[in-house]
Amino acid sequence: MTTTTTAPAADTGPAAPGGRVRPRWVRWATLALLVATGVLHVVDLSASGYANSFYAAAVQAGSQSWKAWFFGSLDAQSFITVDKPPASLWVSGLAARAFGFSSWTLLVPQALEGVGAVWLLTAAVRRWHGPVAGLVAGAALALTPAAALIFRFDNPDALLVLLMTLAAYCTVRATERASWRWLAWAGVAIGFAFLTKMLQGFLVLPGLALVHLWAAPTGLGKRVLHLLGAAAAVVVSAGWWVLAVTLWPGEEPYIGGSTDGTVMDLVLGYNGLGRILGSDGGGGGGTSGGTPGSSFGGTATWQRLFSSEMGNEISWLLPAALLALVLGLVARGRAPRTDLGRASLVLWGGWLLVSGATFAYMEGTVHPYYTVALAPAVAALAAGGGQLLWARRAQVLARVGLALVLAAAGVWAFVLLHRNGTWVWAGWVLLLVSVALATGFVVTPVRLRRLAIVLVLSGTVVGLGGTASYAVATAATAHTGSIPTVGPAGASAGSGTGGSGTGGGFGGMPGTPDGTDGTRQAPPGATGGAAATAQVPTGGAGGPGGGESPSTELTELLQAAGTRWSAAVSGSQAAARYELASGTAVMAMGGWSGDPTPTLEQFQRYVADGEVHYLVGGGGGDRGGEDSEVGRVQEWVAANYTALTVGGTTVYDLTQPLGTGGA
Repeated sequence: MTTTTTAPAADTGPAAPGGRVRPRWVRWATLALLVATGVLHVVDLSASGYANSFYAAAVQAGSQSWKAWFFGSLDAQSFITVDKPPASLWVSGLAARAFGFSSWTLLVPQALEGVGAVWLLTAAVRRWHGPVAGLVAGAALALTPAAALIFRFDNPDALLVLLMTLAAYCTVRATERASWRWLAWAGVAIGFAFLTKMLQGFLVLPGLALVHLWAAPTGLGKRVLHLLGAAAAVVVSAGWWVLAVTLWPGEEPYIGGSTDGTVMDLVLGYNGLGRILGSDGGGGGGTSGGTPGSSFGGTATWQRLFSSEMGNEISWLLPAALLALVLGLVARGRAPRTDLGRASLVLWGGWLLVSGATFAYMEGTVHPYYTVALAPAVAALAAGGGQLLWARRAQVLARVGLALVLAAAGVWAFVLLHRNGTWVWAGWVLLLVSVALATGFVVTPVRLRRLAIVLVLSGTVVGLGGTASYAVATAATAHTGSIPTVGPAGASAGSGTGGSGTGGGFGGMPGTPDGTDGTRQAPPGATGGAAATAQVPTGGAGGPGGGESPSTELTELLQAAGTRWSAAVSGSQAAARYELASGTAVMAMGGWSGDPTPTLEQFQRYVADGEVHYLVGGGGGDRGGEDSEVGRVQEWVAANYTALTVGGTTVYDLTQPLGTGGA
């Protein structure tokens, strides 16, 4: 079969190469897929509460203040931002403004972004591989456990996947007819992916650029010009927000995760080289390669993608996708330069190999759910590569190759299920049935086309069985905290292992605990119950968003504060919980990862101006120790202000200096 760039081929079932002639059944099947995806992502969605309280608090702040919405601030008074750019918060923030802030307005946008990603992937694969391959790719994406997790959670990854898939779709359209306009739109999508998770959004660029440079049906000079235009679109769509923040005329929030309060320091340090090389990122982010079986990614090696939690989240169809990539390239080896079958393998293969290698070998903190960014490429390669092999099934090599792709999914599902001790009996069924169907396809005479179709489609359904089971189990489980996991057991552990990680690609948090034992002793000499030990929640899955909610007494105290910030607390995790409970702005001293803000002098000015009423003990520890900025603030407050015990928590009243006779 020769795929051209101009004339669409007729629909011939699994072999349909063009996908531009769409019978009515294709529309209905696509609609059914999208509805099923929506159901998977939305049913019982509010069971997760506010999911990741860190981002939930920022969405709440954005619903209260347009400035906080624009910057992605953690609090409505814009003291500090989250450690990511704000694009994903913009979407949920607008929903919260339109319909009120709630678990639904927080999480439904993520579910809709998942439906959009499935639709775009289906359309992209259909154009070059036909409607059946498109539907299989869309279903495979929807049934990837990492996708079922992230599209029901409020981390930025959902929007990131949507934007990268949109960029791939635009590149498909651009490459078909050498369209600079479509390629520019791909650049715009990548630019906004940068505004979602910074450098992780750029990992798909090599594959997108290479496919257009190689396969677009025009001269080399025009192809290069098209890429330059797309690069300009990336710079403009990614850079406008950075420039606006840099030139902001008034008081701006501290950029969380940076060492100097600037966006570029966050891009190049904490969210950039710190993620890749494992060096200290801005804001005090440390290194953590994790250990196998931990909530991190394990040892930096290619095996990381297949082992421990990463394997559960993304690897179900990964062996099949890699086989389809290699065998598909062999099958299209002598095709002309503009062959779209090979172009598809280059596009999705480039996406998978570059992003996969980065996740496998990055030395900084890496959380398993980052791998959701691989899901569209894995799904497209397994479906599209399989279609290319089907189209050449008259050749023994292609027929055996397709059988191997079909069997690989069942065999690897058996390995994962057996290794995890989950539904081992189902693993045996998938193994035996998939191998039997693949063998039957190999020995079936080419002339028995209908039987071959039945065997291939049956093998596809069986191959999706393992990933589907884990995806459904994931969707049926509530997830809170900052490191959600997939599967039927332990999926709601969140940040209970230490409260690290907010879920951002190259901006994930270091593997340091959010505090020590969750207690903080009031300083000697304080009055008003200062001798009490305050138990402050430090993470876990309880309460709305990963951590126990503040007491009713403390919540009411903050609500009655009447100041710009009702309170200051060490760490963003605690600040987020207090904000969600009270609806007030809370100053997150030290941010998430030990940011050097506020300085003692700045905090003293805030107190003198009456802008912060209380300092709440506990939270995220000293954020760097006694010699840190936060440590100095805490020491100064303890030495000069009245301490109370409110609902079991030590609180300092910053309007009552010691010796004034305050309560």
